[in-house]
Amino acid sequence: MLQLTSEQRIQIAAHGERDYPYECCGLLLGHFENEGKKVCAELFPISNAREEAAKRNRFLIRPEELLRGERHAAAKGLEVVGFYHSHPDHPAVPSAYDLEHAWPVYSYIVVAIKSGHAEDLRSWEMQTDRTRFAEEEILKGN
Repeated sequence: MLQLTSEQRIQIAAHGERDYPYECCGLLLGHFENEGKKVCAELFPISNAREEAAKRNRFLIRPEELLRGERHAAAKGLEVVGFYHSHPDHPAVPSAYDLEHAWPVYSYIVVAIKSGHAEDLRSWEMQTDRTRFAEEEILKGN
């Protein structure tokens, strides 16, 4: 389970719309709680570092950007609990590429952006056997 506020959902959708027709990406910062629940306290948007020709269907977070996000989180007493990215003109479902590059435990939000407008936002978690994603319930936060 992932807890997100309505404002955070709006911010993720807006980031996807701004970066369209390219994929956007960012970190979900917050806390891991009991029984696998994650609470997102803050978003950390990151610029897609993928080369221009591939940005429509891939995103890249450079190691130094991830480190910058982790340091920002630590300074606030938070940790990275997941990632988000957009799928321009594709469903809010992780791709095989997403699965190959995912890590267990984290939440993976995918927002579908169709013709520049956010249409769907879903969260996914890699299964422990690493063979697939399962959709994760998104709880409304404060």
